[in-house]
Amino acid sequence: MDKVMVDILGLSPSPSSPGAYTLILKETEGERRLPIIIGQFEAQAIALELEGIKPPRPLTHDLVKNVLESLGSNLSDVIISELREGTFFARLNVEENSSKHEIDARPSDAIAIAIRFGVPIYVAEAVMEEASGIPETEEGEPESESKSERPKKSRSPAYTKESKMEQLQKELTDAISREDYERAAKLRDEIRQLQLGD
Repeated sequence: MDKVMVDILGLSPSPSSPGAYTLILKETEGERRLPIIIGQFEAQAIALELEGIKPPRPLTHDLVKNVLESLGSNLSDVIISELREGTFFARLNVEENSSKHEIDARPSDAIAIAIRFGVPIYVAEAVMEEASGIPETEEGEPESESKSERPKKSRSPAYTKESKMEQLQKELTDAISREDYERAAKLRDEIRQLQLGD
């Protein structure tokens, strides 16, 4: 099976599905992007790991990692292998001693586990051909060609931004300690928006 390595480009609330999130995967050596709609819990699990935030107790995906490691198994990679009737399917490729196992999974769970192991994420070429796209800018050019021509956003005063960032970080730490991951995800998004304002 031909496959393409991808990176996680972004995660944002889905405008078309309330309560869901859009996970954007981008091919590592190319411009194609693959959007996948995922649930809120999986989005939070992915976001917390990407941000390096460790909850006080392990989440389900942390538990899966711990169980695999305690059984002497290792995750080699994950692949989004199929798209059937608008639904994506994925597999975990697990190695144990000299044997290899393929375990079916939802793409969101597979990716949440993959980032905890630090292993590659792949998408079958057939899936990329069917469901991916190349984003265009307002001028209709591929994004990579006109990035340098975009006007920069004006900056807000540094002291205002720094105090706002400090406040949001405190609230994020508090939300995580209370295990309020929905609030933590919203705060993380606010922090990211503030950082992108540079």
